[in-house]
Amino acid sequence: MEPYGHILRTVGFVSGHGFSRTVPRIGLRGFNPCRSSLAFFLATAFFLPVSASGQIVCALGPDASGYRPAADQRPSADAMQLAGRVNAAVKTICAANCPEIALLRNTTAPNALLAASAGQAKLVYAPQFFSAAYEAMGDGAILGLIAHELGHALDDTMGAVWVKSDWPAELRADAWAGCIVARMDLNASDLQASLIALAKYPPSSSPGWKQRLPVLRSGFTQCGGAGGKFEAAAAHVTLRE
Repeated sequence: MEPYGHILRTVGFVSGHGFSRTVPRIGLRGFNPCRSSLAFFLATAFFLPVSASGQIVCALGPDASGYRPAADQRPSADAMQLAGRVNAAVKTICAANCPEIALLRNTTAPNALLAASAGQAKLVYAPQFFSAAYEAMGDGAILGLIAHELGHALDDTMGAVWVKSDWPAELRADAWAGCIVARMDLNASDLQASLIALAKYPPSSSPGWKQRLPVLRSGFTQCGGAGGKFEAAAAHVTLRE
């Protein structure tokens, strides 16, 4: 298996290269600072600085200070394929209002991150991170991690009564991630892997797993997933808190 690396721009993902397995760009078409709350997000404290012109919305690693945007590259074919599965699920949620996000790979990325600048967004992954997650847990791990990052984009462009406005941003992204995972209709093994990956690689500012788990379940069941199926998969997640 080649290192994970490039994703194509599609309904939501734009072409970029890195983790080798094929993922398309996930459609965040509505990502316009004049029509969404992106401008507001850029002004808030939960963004980590990237440069004078960009901000990290969410990073799945402990330290984003080493990330160098100039090293962004197109994603791998394998990453594009997996992103395509997530993209198809996202389209059932946001339809014509999906935001557009570029998928890129970068060895300096803190595992994976979502960054925004001037109304444009990108999901950047470290190919070595995706490769390690895939080798340990399979496709489901990558699908779950991408779903969380895209959850931030959906939270910025859409609303839902089951996504509580007083939840912190990471919990709202988890709610949407649960929804996306449900729409992918993963088999038991991939669902289990997606939850294990989400628990194992939390955002640096994320609440603990005990707070995240019920929110993920809520999004999953609100979007058609069976509660029993989710609980059976979640039973395999064991972490120290």
